[in-house]
Amino acid sequence: MDPRCTMGLAILIFVTVLLTSDAVSVETQAYFNGTASLPCPFTKAQNISLSELVVFWQDQQKLVLYEHYLGTEKLDSVNAKYLGRTSFDRNNWTLRLHNVQIKDMGSYDCFIQKKPPTGSIILQQTLTELSVIANFSEPEIKLAQNVTGNSGINLTCTSKQGHPKPKKMYFLITNSTNEYGDNMQISQDNVTELFSISNSLSLSFPDGVWHMTVVCVLETESMKISSKPLNFTQEFPSPQTYWKEITASVTVAHLLVMLLIIVCHKKPNQPSRHSNTASKLERDSNADRETITLKELEPQIASAKPNAE
Repeated sequence: MDPRCTMGLAILIFVTVLLTSDAVSVETQAYFNGTASLPCPFTKAQNISLSELVVFWQDQQKLVLYEHYLGTEKLDSVNAKYLGRTSFDRNNWTLRLHNVQIKDMGSYDCFIQKKPPTGSIILQQTLTELSVIANFSEPEIKLAQNVTGNSGINLTCTSKQGHPKPKKMYFLITNSTNEYGDNMQISQDNVTELFSISNSLSLSFPDGVWHMTVVCVLETESMKISSKPLNFTQEFPSPQTYWKEITASVTVAHLLVMLLIIVCHKKPNQPSRHSNTASKLERDSNADRETITLKELEPQIASAKPNAE
């Protein structure tokens, strides 16, 4: 064949491919470990049989997921990472990708080609953008120690195995719209590429407050997930201790009041009735002692009189 004819045929085929190809772009979403649908809708399916077509999907690295060649599956061109993970729905012209992982996120191309006697013609191309999500576990609050009247509350909240990366995690407390949290940390698993998040909080009971309710909230790009409410009740003192403290306080207050009354009502420089009575008793006692002493001396005085005469 004349080389000029060969070149002209090649140009004609190339132009035909460009003119007849039809590109479609779609977006799809799948759950982690679930199944993704990679559609390849073919508008001319009613006029052409699968036995006349080559249909295949490839990822953004040009690795083939699946190929249907002139009516039969062709596995020798499928990459090892996709073997056993795909199924073709002929009715909907859709490829199912099973056991979806975070690493499967990205773009996929589906090509529908017609095989003429020479060369191939791309009848349609479909670009599918796949995103993968994983639901985080319900946030869980854990208490570091028992709550007593003299100690604060140390809390941790965790949520695991989610995607995409969470925005934030915080605590909400009874009758407050403030967001609390001391140390938010986000980590990503090296194998699954799933995220985990945690936060911690230390707080004390305000004066006069004996009950509190705490909730942990996780925010992602598309939703908010709340933990179960956790109720805290501060321990009251035992009845014996409580009444002892009350009795001691009342006794001390009573004594202080009586002392204050005595100090305020006592008249300065005026002896009390009690002092006068005590002085009188003391004088009477001295007088009795003098009388007894004279009686004791009378015999001696009587015996001394004859001698004097």
